[in-house]
Amino acid sequence: MSAQSSQSSNSLRIGICGLGTVGAGTLVLLQDNSAEIALRLGQAIEVVHAATRTLDKERRALLESCGVQQSGTDPFAVVNDPQVQIVVETMGGFDPAFEVVKQALSNGKHVVTANKALLAERGNELFPIAEANNVILAFESSVAGGIPIIKALREGLAANQIDWLAGIINGTANFIMTEMAAKQRDFADVLKQAQELGYAEADPTFDVEGIDAAHKLTIMGSIAFGIPLSFDKTYTEGISNITPEDISYASDLGYCIKHLGIARKTAKGVEMRVHPTLLSKSRLLANVNGVGNAILVHGNAVGATLYSGPGAGAAATASAVVADLIDIGRQLASGSDTPVYPALGYRTLRDDLPILSVEDIESEYYLRIPAVDKIGVMAKITRILQEHDISIEAVIQKEAISEFVPIIILTHQAAEKQLNHAISALEALDVVVGSINRIRVEPFHDEMD
Repeated sequence: MSAQSSQSSNSLRIGICGLGTVGAGTLVLLQDNSAEIALRLGQAIEVVHAATRTLDKERRALLESCGVQQSGTDPFAVVNDPQVQIVVETMGGFDPAFEVVKQALSNGKHVVTANKALLAERGNELFPIAEANNVILAFESSVAGGIPIIKALREGLAANQIDWLAGIINGTANFIMTEMAAKQRDFADVLKQAQELGYAEADPTFDVEGIDAAHKLTIMGSIAFGIPLSFDKTYTEGISNITPEDISYASDLGYCIKHLGIARKTAKGVEMRVHPTLLSKSRLLANVNGVGNAILVHGNAVGATLYSGPGAGAAATASAVVADLIDIGRQLASGSDTPVYPALGYRTLRDDLPILSVEDIESEYYLRIPAVDKIGVMAKITRILQEHDISIEAVIQKEAISEFVPIIILTHQAAEKQLNHAISALEALDVVVGSINRIRVEPFHDEMD
């Protein structure tokens, strides 16, 4: 039986809210792979109702070709349709997505969503509603597109204590950093190209300032450590201040710069942070280029495991949406009233792991210090660092640029709070002629080689 067949009591009946890139991709995938899906699930998946903000000629043709019986512009008509067993939310944003998902869950319908922002910022409100109604709120497609990282963290690695995870989880930012490194191009120039290629939105803020990555890291960190979703406590820093010079200096030291999301459990609590990061060129994540995504997860039993692939796109994200639909279909077929997997991996979320302020983390650091070109400058700089208990691992002093010379310093591990005080003291020196650029360094000593 195909996805476009007439309604059958043996079909899994779904409704889709939103027919943009992901929603339309889901419709197409359900049609193209209908036979394979039916074999895996034991029944067909049938789209019986769909709603889209703009029901134009192109979308009408898509709905007709996929055999969708009912369509319109009101997502609540889908949510309240008694035929619909599972609601797929691919509208994005918060309004009306939050109310749509909330109503669907309250109606006792399972929900599959690709909406990372909604989950990261308001998931703490939605998951209890799902639990109270014994329904599933599934979200594999919300993080890293077609990479099954949610299932890996929640199910495949369930026997492990997760020590840390780190990921390249925004393809736009990774494309920009890759192009800047390969061709020594400015950020603004590559951003314009990314927009022309469709990798970046007209307003690229969510991508280049790290907000999109922070949403994804919030979700992964919650599953990894069993903590409530804490987007408001996730430190977020973008890539707009990275220069070709930084990339070149980092390369001279054996590093590349990647925009990473990092979640790490420490004795003090959990670090949740998104920022540009220096990585040794030999590390796995350093070699993930273009629009690709990759997440490295370290468990105490399994060690390091790497998950990589397409982090966005219609087909890749739709693959994750349909995988969730199949999982829910199997749950329904089992006859169990209780979802097999807790949404965030833990039956009870932990309240004993605080999210640390970025000032409380410890890291190694890259510093680019613009200084006047005269004798005694390095002595003043090293004295300030010593006073703040920050030791130097490596120094590069480049040729003078106009009236100043860039001094590049790699430090050993130090507390962020100490470094902040040191930077303030350095910038107050009469020999420092501008702002100091600081980039954190992650050695990942326990990564697999």
